[in-house]
Amino acid sequence: MARLDPKTPAGARDALRTMWTIRRFEEALEDLYSRGMLHGTNHLSIGQEAVAVGACGALEDGDLITSTHRGHGHSIAHGGDPMRMMAELLGRTDGYCRGRGGSMHIADVASGNLGANGIVAGSMTIAVGAALSMRMQGTDAVVVCFFGDGAANEGSFHEALNMAGVWDLPVLFLCENNQYGMSMAQDASTAGGSVAARGAAYGIEGVEVDGNDLDAVFTAVQAEVARIRAGGGPGLVEAITYRYRGHSKSDRNLYRTLDEIEEWRTERDPVDRFEAAAVDSGRLTVDEVDEVREEARAAIRDAVGRAVRSPEPDVSDLVDAAYAQVPEHGR
Repeated sequence: MARLDPKTPAGARDALRTMWTIRRFEEALEDLYSRGMLHGTNHLSIGQEAVAVGACGALEDGDLITSTHRGHGHSIAHGGDPMRMMAELLGRTDGYCRGRGGSMHIADVASGNLGANGIVAGSMTIAVGAALSMRMQGTDAVVVCFFGDGAANEGSFHEALNMAGVWDLPVLFLCENNQYGMSMAQDASTAGGSVAARGAAYGIEGVEVDGNDLDAVFTAVQAEVARIRAGGGPGLVEAITYRYRGHSKSDRNLYRTLDEIEEWRTERDPVDRFEAAAVDSGRLTVDEVDEVREEARAAIRDAVGRAVRSPEPDVSDLVDAAYAQVPEHGR
């Protein structure tokens, strides 16, 4: 059974709360960065929340995901703890990687998140390996591999789809097509105009879906996961979405117009659209929507407060994760 069904009142509330949690989490990162409390870069997925929540909501306990450098939403939607994530980005010991991995390397194996990856398309072959492992262990688990439109032009994309197709592995490749690979428009970089269509070369039927419609994402991924779990072989879903912020914090965002960004923000925002759909369908009331917004705000405020109070690593532990300890008798 799926973790949540947004078509039910309870599932709709959970889905909306998770979307707002992701957005508030990343807005908090922007605030911390502007105040000099957060160092290094980070890649925000504000505007893409429906893909992560819709896809992860369609999974079951025991299913796995691999993520990308833009992976905060995937982590939260798959059960990640915002406080531990925030502590990781702040370089604190309570972080998922004890503050050593940062934004692009958050992993939570306990919840089935095999980790984000700073290498474009780097998680695609990892997902294939994980799917092969699930097959060899005799489980019915499915691996969902999130990747961006830019990754579809990397060699690992083709290698991963080919091997998954040859071996009929239980993996769903989910492209978050947010229109731009760094500063290059997707339609100027991807031959054929569609990532979903590329699956045909490997015997995989690609599906395109509106990535800013949570209900549509959930329905498409749920159907693909059920087919894969039943032994139908790998799948490919291309979710058309949009990121409001630049590629990273160092991106001046000069390659697209403010009118384009504002059009997506005002007319196709995934959170606004789901709120409206949930209220119109009777799944949620206006008061419940307001309650969920406040719940997410309070949860992130609490996560930030606890993460800031988390201790910083001791310099004496610096090499613990870099070098193996040599036993005394081995010297």
